[in-house]
Amino acid sequence: MVIGLLTATLSIPESRSLKDKRSVIRSLKDRVLNEMNMSVAEVGRQDARQFAELAFVTVAADRVTVDRRLSALTERLRGNPRHVLLDIHTEML
Repeated sequence: MVIGLLTATLSIPESRSLKDKRSVIRSLKDRVLNEMNMSVAEVGRQDARQFAELAFVTVAADRVTVDRRLSALTERLRGNPRHVLLDIHTEML
């Protein structure tokens, strides 16, 4: 069993309030959960209206599958026009 953890720091430049930020984050979390079957949690910068720190976790029987899922997630995070990917860190457990 391999566990993949990806931590991402995002900028949400169009966010004018925490409500705007929550809308962007909720949309991202719902899509990742439904389409990629990963767990997602906001783990930092919760009071900053234009920044978010999220943790994504996936589990599989082999490292190749986890790598593939984390790569697809990274591309999705880079390609979303509603936020800017500032930093990304991955770990295998």
